[in-house]
Amino acid sequence: MEPIIIRYIEKPELKNPVLVEGLPGVGNVGKIAAEYLKDNLDAKLMVEIFSKYLPPQVLMKGDGTMYLVRNQLWYYKNDESEHDLIILVGDYQGMSSEGQYELSYKVLEIVKEFGVNLIFTLGGYGTGQLADKPRVFGAATNMELVEEMKKYDVYFSETEPSGGIVGAAGLLLGLGKELFRMEGVCLMGETSGYFTDPRSAYYVLEKVRKYFNLSINMEELEFQSNEIGEITNQLKEEENKVEKKDDLGYIG
Repeated sequence: MEPIIIRYIEKPELKNPVLVEGLPGVGNVGKIAAEYLKDNLDAKLMVEIFSKYLPPQVLMKGDGTMYLVRNQLWYYKNDESEHDLIILVGDYQGMSSEGQYELSYKVLEIVKEFGVNLIFTLGGYGTGQLADKPRVFGAATNMELVEEMKKYDVYFSETEPSGGIVGAAGLLLGLGKELFRMEGVCLMGETSGYFTDPRSAYYVLEKVRKYFNLSINMEELEFQSNEIGEITNQLKEEENKVEKKDDLGYIG
């Protein structure tokens, strides 16, 4: 078996396409946002990627059947913007450093065929803290994009994320700029990192929706976001109770 096998489902003609990546990661923020984007735009499948760099397993469907793990590229022709979209989703990221590099490079090779020069990667920024309204942190490959994304209330910090951007969300931008002359932005939703976080994904996707002028029904994701918000408030109340008990015990 070849390390990476590509199956082309369709080779569409696309207008100034932008790659939008959302693979599993911290809080599954990027995955939730990209999957929601794909589903609500009724995007069409164009490429499937199979690889021995992905976990050696199959996953179960709800009807009792199974499928081999994979990454996929979907496309959407956007009449409301100068950019069509190619959306990268998948079951897993590469299991090793080699796998991360090889898969990211292969994705870039594929999307370059379709004329991609701009990349948006989506992910979560784990802070270990529960936030009422998660901020969306940004990192970009040039200052022009930094200034442009600030108009959409994307937060750029000199110190955060302190450990850099790990995995596909970072590699696609790094390899894209250095080897493919692509520019890009990473949008990272603030998340505790303790659980799957549709609330953070909602705020990340809102930036994407506005930037590309997309007609997306956000109600379902907003509902999931509100549910997480209620859980967050409950957890904060419990934390406050514990802190008060600790303070009383210390004073007494």
